Amino acid sequence: GGILKKARELTVLCDAEVSLIMFSSTGKFSEYCSPTTTTKKVFDRYQQVSGINLWNSHYEKMQNHLNKLKNDNNNLRREIRQRMGEDLNDLDIDELRGLEQNLDNSLKIVRERKYHVISTRTETYKKKLRSLHEDHGKLVRSLERKDDNGDCALGDNGGPDYETALGWVNGGSQMFAFCIQPCHPNLQETRYGSHDLRLSGGSSTVTQLQPL
Repeated sequence: GGILKKARELTVLCDAEVSLIMFSSTGKFSEYCSPTTTTKKVFDRYQQVSGINLWNSHYEKMQNHLNKLKNDNNNLRREIRQRMGEDLNDLDIDELRGLEQNLDNSLKIVRERKYHVISTRTETYKKKLRSLHEDHGKLVRSLERKDDNGDCALGDNGGPDYETALGWVNGGSQMFAFCIQPCHPNLQETRYGSHDLRLSGGSSTVTQLQPL
């Protein structure tokens, strides 16, 4: 605090332009600058009077870092061209062998990845196919149970056979005749006759039941 007080006194009593930058042993930063100037202006005046450029070393470091980045970029571009079969005239036999080995390794990795993708997709398609087979089997068993229970029977008077009906279920467009047997007790007591149910191309026609 004492040195900062002295800097303020110099500014007031001597009308001096003072810039003070201070770091303590613990790393604490303190600064003071006269109200009539800035720290940058003080540094610029110091460089003009002393002839010392405070930024040369920093500029040189930045320039060296920039040159290094440019060299790395050029090397990467040249390596890419060489992997594409270009810019090979300046390579000796050892460099060509090394490039060939790198290309073989890269090709091996690409092939392994390709086979992995093919295997994954194949397993996915197999699972989908098994699921479709299971759904088809469930549908067939459901139709067989309904046929055994007498809920619906295929017509015997010139109607389609069982395989043809399954073909319609799987997307066929033929016309079929089904004989509906009334199962409700009231319908049986009233002695309703059986009637035909005809399906064609997704449309259906049901004839109303008439008492016998």
